Amino acid sequence: MRGQWLREHRTQLRRVMFGVTIAGLFLFIWWSANLYRNRKLTEAIIDERYAAGDQREKGGEAEALEAIEESAQHTGADGTTATERGMDENLDPVLDKDLVVFQGKEYRRNSYVKAILCMGVDRSDNMIGTRAAGEAGQSDGVFLIAQDTARNTLKILMIPRDTMTEITVTDDNNIPIGTEILQLTLAYAYGDGAEGSCQNMVESTRKLLGGLPVDHYIAADTTVIADLNDAVGGVTVTVPTDGMEKLNPAFIKGNKVTLKGKQAESFIRYRDITQDFSALYRMDQQQEYITQYFRAVREKSKTDSRIVINLFDIIQDHMITDMGKELYLKLGVDALKSEQIDFYTVPGFGQTTEVYDIYHADRKALIPILLNLFYREM
Repeated sequence: MRGQWLREHRTQLRRVMFGVTIAGLFLFIWWSANLYRNRKLTEAIIDERYAAGDQREKGGEAEALEAIEESAQHTGADGTTATERGMDENLDPVLDKDLVVFQGKEYRRNSYVKAILCMGVDRSDNMIGTRAAGEAGQSDGVFLIAQDTARNTLKILMIPRDTMTEITVTDDNNIPIGTEILQLTLAYAYGDGAEGSCQNMVESTRKLLGGLPVDHYIAADTTVIADLNDAVGGVTVTVPTDGMEKLNPAFIKGNKVTLKGKQAESFIRYRDITQDFSALYRMDQQQEYITQYFRAVREKSKTDSRIVINLFDIIQDHMITDMGKELYLKLGVDALKSEQIDFYTVPGFGQTTEVYDIYHADRKALIPILLNLFYREM
């Protein structure tokens, strides 16, 4: 009877499995730029904006924006400013054309490679329903998947949440009132906590990435990390970072540790708070966890025929996407088949202002990465 039931529901189970796989992928990457101090400060800025109405230029926000404007004059080791080095906040939309000419070479978008924006949303409830202005949460983890549907491979571009770009801001009724140069994470906050927030993130990311078209989005909240970790029997990782024994005596660099419960969250989140921009330097931990998590899912599915159902029960209310089942099915297939996932990071530099940390993308270094991921040379 059990075998017959599995045969009859094989297609449904496969869809559930791959939906779960994708949810797990972004649920565990989102911590890459999660700075608690920055999150609280930016939430305060939004609250202040709604309260002040037309007086948005007053108070802490004015100081923050002034610091952001001054950061364009940040002087590097070579004596040039950020603007002179091509690190301004908005990239020229060089990638929004059918034919891209860059450094004397011609490129066209590879139609087989899909750009999928993934967001880990920092809020304490699930993703069901819309939210009032200022209650949408923030996209504390942002990354772009390059899915090669012909070669069945995935590559991931990590985008620091504090990257400065042009975002659409809204009033307290979620009605757009203009655009400003702010941190990318705030694009989600200026929305309804559902499709509206996702679309705002897509548009802001497109501007940041030089007009690169984004094909789809997936957003998930992050309240179920420990449950997902334990549902596959824990995840065994090799500690990649020096100094993690301060968090847990077993977390010595090079040690293999099987993470249980809240240990998974601790492993992913750990950073040395004595260093500026430490959230940018812990990506080795996220990459190690992602790789080993998928290995654990594959192994668990060999002995537990209900693992896919159990995982689906855990995450079904924690995801928003514009992808149809056949699309995330394909994405899940490629994720499970990938023995290795290559990671990239938006290049640039960080700066500490009097209010919070910000990050400036280096467009001269970013465009070649995007051309390599999503285009083909003519």
